[in-house]
Amino acid sequence: MDQRKFVYDFEEGSKEMKTILGGKGAGLAEMTKIGLPVPPGFTISTEMCPEYLKVGDIPETLRNEIREHLARLEGKLGKKFGSAQNPLLVSVRSGAAVSMPGMMDTILNLGLNIETVEGLATLTGNPRFAWDSYRRFTQMYGNVVLGIEHNDFETILAEQKQLQGVTLDTDLSIDSLKALVQKYFALVQEKTGKPFPQDPMEQLLGAVGAVFRSWNTERAITYRKIEKIDGLIGTAVTVQSMVFGNMGSDSSTGVCFTRDNSTGAKHFSGEYLVNAQGEDVVAGIRTPKNIDEMETEMPETYRRLVEVSLLLEKHYRDMQDMEFTVERGKLFMLQTRNAKRSPVAAVKVAVDMVVEGLLTKEEAVMRVTPTQLDTLLHPQVDPQAKVQVIATAIPASPGAGYGKVIFESKKAAELGEAGEKVILVRQDTSPEDIDGISKAQATLTTRGGASAHAALVARGLGKPCVVGADQIKLNSAEKNFVANGVCVHEGDVITVNGTTGEVILGQAPMVDVEQTAELATLLGYADGIRRLGVRANADTPANAHKARAFGAEGIGLCRTERMFNDPERLPLMQELVIAGSLEERTPALEKLLPMQREDFEKILEAMDGFPVIIRLLDPPLHEFLPQMDRLTGEMAEAETAHDEARIAYLQKVMKRYNELKEFNPMIGFRGCRVGIVYPDIYQLQVRAIAEATAALVKRGLHPMPEIMLPLVGHVNEIKVLKPLVQEELDKVFKREGIKVAVKIGTMVEVPRACLTADEIAEYADFFSFGTNDLTQTTYAYSRDDAAGTFLPAYLESKILDVDPFQTIDRKGVGKLIRIAVVLGRQTNPGIEIGICGEQGGEADSIDFCHTSGLDYVSCSAPRVPIARLAAAQAVIKNRPAAS
Repeated sequence: MDQRKFVYDFEEGSKEMKTILGGKGAGLAEMTKIGLPVPPGFTISTEMCPEYLKVGDIPETLRNEIREHLARLEGKLGKKFGSAQNPLLVSVRSGAAVSMPGMMDTILNLGLNIETVEGLATLTGNPRFAWDSYRRFTQMYGNVVLGIEHNDFETILAEQKQLQGVTLDTDLSIDSLKALVQKYFALVQEKTGKPFPQDPMEQLLGAVGAVFRSWNTERAITYRKIEKIDGLIGTAVTVQSMVFGNMGSDSSTGVCFTRDNSTGAKHFSGEYLVNAQGEDVVAGIRTPKNIDEMETEMPETYRRLVEVSLLLEKHYRDMQDMEFTVERGKLFMLQTRNAKRSPVAAVKVAVDMVVEGLLTKEEAVMRVTPTQLDTLLHPQVDPQAKVQVIATAIPASPGAGYGKVIFESKKAAELGEAGEKVILVRQDTSPEDIDGISKAQATLTTRGGASAHAALVARGLGKPCVVGADQIKLNSAEKNFVANGVCVHEGDVITVNGTTGEVILGQAPMVDVEQTAELATLLGYADGIRRLGVRANADTPANAHKARAFGAEGIGLCRTERMFNDPERLPLMQELVIAGSLEERTPALEKLLPMQREDFEKILEAMDGFPVIIRLLDPPLHEFLPQMDRLTGEMAEAETAHDEARIAYLQKVMKRYNELKEFNPMIGFRGCRVGIVYPDIYQLQVRAIAEATAALVKRGLHPMPEIMLPLVGHVNEIKVLKPLVQEELDKVFKREGIKVAVKIGTMVEVPRACLTADEIAEYADFFSFGTNDLTQTTYAYSRDDAAGTFLPAYLESKILDVDPFQTIDRKGVGKLIRIAVVLGRQTNPGIEIGICGEQGGEADSIDFCHTSGLDYVSCSAPRVPIARLAAAQAVIKNRPAAS
């Protein structure tokens, strides 16, 4: 016989029992414990939820426990469940350990039937109240438990109000309410083939089952997926004796907060309705009053409610969201929970509570999530606005932007430069598109994942981006796209919401959130706690300045290839790539040298006194050439125009493109391999770095360049390249008469580098893990192709729990990183080790970096505050528990 306990009276629980009682049950138990006016009741444990879902019925053992606790409740109140003389009525609510929308709606007034409603009318001397309560119960139960559409009941209600000639529910007469109940009964009989249940115990068991079933509704599952809520076994069921806010002008119901949940201001806020029940406030049937009005309308109740709210906030040491009912002037508390709040409020409340002595700095740091901070730092679509969403895809870079749809990067760049707001819409993007991405308000692609080129560049620029929008069908010839039946032409305005992945027709209302003094204070707390350094990935002087403003302590990755994508420089880079010999390359190199030097000088100046890791050229050379379809189109135009010089040039470009083109450039002629075959390219870049450093030193500044050799997989590669780099540095520094120690290290991005890290560390001053490529080479996944083909299916079917391009795969990629850290430090104990892949700005990955002993993380500039917060949280979460 099952002897486990599944039902707990409120007096038996506490706030520590959330996993068993759910948030609602634990809150009611705690309020009961500290002596607040809580209508008594009991909670059925979350542990029963999976048991019910397994068999689809309530076991007899639970039925017996429920009867036992009902009897206790009857004894406390002197009422009888199902009695026609003095009926006990209850509410039934769901409540998991974590508050989530999508669970079952509350059922009020359960226990009413044709007999008990008359008893309630006689007992209270208020027949209208009794029949109003019964009308509400039949409607709620019919919808929530029996599954009849809410609108079916609302249609009948509207017709009855029209019959009586009234507009408000509160104006319905007793006869109208009685007529409504009979019409609802007829609806239930019609839709279910059964009469509305009259037995109170049958009603209660039906409601309990409905709560458990609501755990697996589509909306509840979706919410848990979005919020990454794992590890919960189900929902609890709270059964509570009813108190009534619909007993006249001295009764009311409402929801209130100990502080403003939008701004965080220390101001008691909320709404209430006189002569109403709880669902009236939630459903928006009537416009509620601001809680401030209660101070005049019900002064004594208001004073008591404020007292209770202050007590609860102090007790829980957090902002509270409370539900209350006033029955004939007496206040009852129906719920308290830690309030959901806007990102702005989360930061302000956390900092204010430190000042007030309610929280420590560490507790304040733990009160704000990285997701809240991410949202806070980007412009957003106004959440209150009504918008027309025409597609939803992968949210790749947070924030939102609106503008005219433009399909060509060059045109987007020109219009953006001229001050027009544009959205760049492409199938996918390449390095040639960076100018368009940077000048557009946002980028939308129909292919690719969150680590695609468009996504990475957009995040680096702090630009909103949505990728993988396969619902959108592009028609380049007609200059339009169709999304779920809506045709959008070039020049039409859309809004791209990179926070949610939504594509919105037209200009959505936007809200800007500025960095506040409270945010600076909170991040200051985090900086005092974290061990990991936080650097930024920045490729331009503007991004370097932005990174410093966000609190970056240096640059962990400066991708030099990004500097060649400028329209003025790309032709020079193409000239260099097309060249067949050193002699042919030299003129282009000499033109590029002063440009690179100027870039490095400005970036090093922006980061004066902080390290700047500069990665020498990494991508395959053919990526700098126009794509073949573009070359073919230009050749056709040149032939039509009989432009012989242009034809000869294009033939040379196409020949070189075919020479360099690879079946899989990801594992081809790129990275340090380019530097070994074409050392003059790396020498040019090192010379530019050295000359920029010398210029700054002579100005009295303190530049700290570090040079990264990309894609080293064999020790012999760094053995060849490090002397070449050092020789170029020495040559320039000797000529300029200065001395600067420049670290030379490598980006670790292939498994072999991890497994032979002890050999490579003998020659490397630092390791920087490029987790994007390390993930690709470990999994043998192409991130862009995977995102558009099998990866969504893998995530949906739980072959993969998380996208490995978003969060470090601890068991595979993570194990390689840990091996490299241990081997590298065995050879070179002082080696500096960090991460510069985009996971460097993701909270779980930062936690991994902290526990793995890395020295720093680096991420795109807008994610620096997130990394600062997450690095502090990693210290707190991984601190050994006090014995």
